[in-house]
Amino acid sequence: MKLAVTLLICSVAALLALGMVMLYSSSMTQDGARYLLMQLLWGAIGLVLFVMVSMVDYRILKPLALPLFLLAAALLALVLVPEIGHKANGARRWFNFGGVRFQPSELGKIALIVLLAWYGERYQRHMHTFKRGVFIPGIFIAVVLGLIFVEPDRGTTVLLAAVACGVLLVAGVRWKYFVPPMVMGVVGLAVSLWHDPMRMRRILSWLDLEQHKEGAGFQAYQAMLALGAGGWRGLGLGNGRQKLFVPEQHTDFILSIIGEELGLIATLLILLGFVVIACCGIFIAGRARDTFGMLLASGITLLISLQALINVGVVTSALPNKGLPLPFISYGGSNLLAMLTCVGLLVSIARHARIADDAITRSEAREARTA
Repeated sequence: MKLAVTLLICSVAALLALGMVMLYSSSMTQDGARYLLMQLLWGAIGLVLFVMVSMVDYRILKPLALPLFLLAAALLALVLVPEIGHKANGARRWFNFGGVRFQPSELGKIALIVLLAWYGERYQRHMHTFKRGVFIPGIFIAVVLGLIFVEPDRGTTVLLAAVACGVLLVAGVRWKYFVPPMVMGVVGLAVSLWHDPMRMRRILSWLDLEQHKEGAGFQAYQAMLALGAGGWRGLGLGNGRQKLFVPEQHTDFILSIIGEELGLIATLLILLGFVVIACCGIFIAGRARDTFGMLLASGITLLISLQALINVGVVTSALPNKGLPLPFISYGGSNLLAMLTCVGLLVSIARHARIADDAITRSEAREARTA
C-alpha cells in the first residue's frame, strides 16, 4: 500500500509541476504570468485541502453524504439564476466572486460519488434489486445530471453519468436492470444533441475535420497541427507556434501545446502518469477496509481516469469536442481543487487500509507466537 500511495503522489506532483510550466508557455502571448499566478494560488489552496483530507478518516463523510449532496444540488440550481450565476460562452456554469470564478459542478462530482458510495454500502444487500439498485440512486443521479445538463455542460454530464454508472456496477447492480435506463439516457442525449445546432456542428466537424477546419473544427484542426509539428522530441519549450492559433490552449487543449513543444515522448509520459494514477486507485479500492471506501475510491479513480481519457480523445480528434480540462494540468481553479481533494481521499482510504493491514499482521504474529 505504501508503494501505491508513493506512486500516486509522485505522479500527481509531476503532472502538477508540468502543468504550471506549460501553462506559462501556452499562454505567454495572453498574459501568461497572470494565469500562472492564479493557478499557483489555486494549487496552494488545493494542496492544503489535499493534506487536510488525507490526514482525516474518510469515513467521516458517511453522515455528511446527504447534506453534501443537497448543498451541491442547491449550488447547481442557484448558478442557473441569471442574477446569481455568471454566463460565459453561452453557458451559465460559474459563480463570480470579484473576478474569481467557482464552478459548482466540480463540487457536484465529489458529492454524487460520496453519496453513491454511502448508498452502496448502506444497501449493499439490496443493490441487486431494481428499486434499491437502480430506481432510487437513479433519482439522485438525475438531479445532479439534469442541473448540469441545462447549464449547458454536456461534457461534464456525460463524464459524471459514466462515473455514476461505474460506481453502481461495482456496488452490485445487475446488468438486466442497468442496461435499459442506460440506453434511454443515451437516446435522450442523442435527441438533445440533434436539436442543438452548435453541438451538431461540432459532431459534424469531428466526422469530417478537413471540411470544417475553418469553422466548427478550427480548434481541433489546429490542435492536430500542433501535435504533428512536435514530432518525437518537440520544438522546444516556449517555441511552439500553434498556441497563437489554438483557442483555449491553456485549458482544454493544453495537451496539444505540450505535444508541439515537448514532443510525443513527453505526451506518452503524461499518459503513463494517468495510467499509474488509475492503477494506484484500483489497488487502493481493492484494499479498502470497508465497502464505502472501496466504492469511494472506485468512483474517484473513474472520475480522474475518464476525464483524462476524454480530454486526450478530444485533443487527438478521437472524440468530439467536449470541453473538459486535463486533470492537474489545464488551467482552472475549481477543477484543480476538486482533483486534489479526490487524491487526498484516495490517500486517506489507503492510510486506513494500511492500519487495518498492520493490525491483521500483528494479530497473526501474536497467534503464531502463542501456537
